[in-house]
Amino acid sequence: MLKRKRLVFTLGIVIVLGFLLVTFVRGKYVVPILMYHSVNPDATAKNRLALTPVAFQRQMRFLKEHKYNVLPLEAAANLIKDKKKIPAKTVVITFDDGYKDNYTYAFPVLKKYNLPATIFIIINEVGRPQQDRLSWDEIKAMQASGIITFGSHTLGPEPLVNIKSEIELRKEIFDAKKILQEKLGSAVNIFSYPGGLFNERIKNLVKEAGYKAAVVTNPGKRFPNDDIYALKRLRISSSSNNLFVFWVESSGYYNFMRESRHKK
Repeated sequence: MLKRKRLVFTLGIVIVLGFLLVTFVRGKYVVPILMYHSVNPDATAKNRLALTPVAFQRQMRFLKEHKYNVLPLEAAANLIKDKKKIPAKTVVITFDDGYKDNYTYAFPVLKKYNLPATIFIIINEVGRPQQDRLSWDEIKAMQASGIITFGSHTLGPEPLVNIKSEIELRKEIFDAKKILQEKLGSAVNIFSYPGGLFNERIKNLVKEAGYKAAVVTNPGKRFPNDDIYALKRLRISSSSNNLFVFWVESSGYYNFMRESRHKK
């Protein structure tokens, strides 16, 4: 009888500890916003901003086959803003800079699996002579598909924290929105800080310009996970060729693990 009581007591302790652990972990969940740049056959492990088309297709197939809830960025931002319950296995796909290979290699895969994505455009680099950025025709074709939306990545690539002039800051934030809206014929509601860098002054200007949300890279745990003007993203590069690594990164808990390794 005594052994049985001890066993019941031990099981009770295990159940309670398990419940507390699950509750703690759930509280650390952050919608994984995946950040891509270039999808290119020439991608190498040394380039943290590039991924091969083969690796990208494997990742998108993984999301589709494992029934991930892939949401447009604006839809996810609205859920976070309204403090709504986020569906299990939710993930968001984004691209920065508007590389031409987004149209050549990533877009066909996204269409194949019917996965929505947001691409952030640097206005002054659209259709540049190097022919390594999207053209307006390609941007409009992607928009017409219904699965690609576009956000502002300012006029030029210079991090906004390096710009001291209020007039120039406003141009980068306000004019980029206006131009992109005129070109696309639709509202542009999402903003991406160049280099992922920002401060309160810049964030307030983004709000004033009428953007509904903005994304960063890894600002640290001093910024709350539900700040829709500092939505944290996960850079996806060649290290994610391993699908186990990709699974961890897209789990919703990787951000907690990443921030736990750093003091700031």
